[in-house]
Amino acid sequence: MRHAPTRATRATAFPVDEPLDEPGRAAAAALAAALPQRCEVLSSPALRCRQTAQAAGLRARLDAVLAECDFGRWAGCRLADVDGDGARAWMLDPDAAPHGGESLSGFASRIAAWLDAQAQIEGAAAAITHGGVIKAAVVHALGAPLQAFWQIDAAPLSVTELHAHDGRWTVTRVNDMVAASA
Repeated sequence: MRHAPTRATRATAFPVDEPLDEPGRAAAAALAAALPQRCEVLSSPALRCRQTAQAAGLRARLDAVLAECDFGRWAGCRLADVDGDGARAWMLDPDAAPHGGESLSGFASRIAAWLDAQAQIEGAAAAITHGGVIKAAVVHALGAPLQAFWQIDAAPLSVTELHAHDGRWTVTRVNDMVAASA
């Protein structure tokens, strides 16, 4: 699940570790109903993810691997305000990191390794995380080329559901708006 909205998500900005805004906190309360019964809840350590879990009344175990991509010096900036050539390079070359943060290929590899490890664990788990993490997970589950990352949406408070079968993933739903978005 993607965290509830923040000021940065509403402004289409690269995120910083910021809190939920009040409408986002109120909307997150409906999130618990979207979870399967008896599942472990994991959360990115980012404040917005921890607050989403808290607003939904969920006890989540923090997992640092679920952190969003490191956007380096672009953190807090709107896409329209960053160097256009750098943004194009980052979107077209998965190994580029013009922002001084994580490249898309490095980020996607981190999420793929985490997802592969999850496939070996018995039981259901729900992760409260970020749009980029969800998109990277879907790309990996489908075995799609990394450029497909840019063709997937993960809106705030949407649910994307993956199932592991014999160490492989299937995608059940993507960007399902089960909670009232603010």
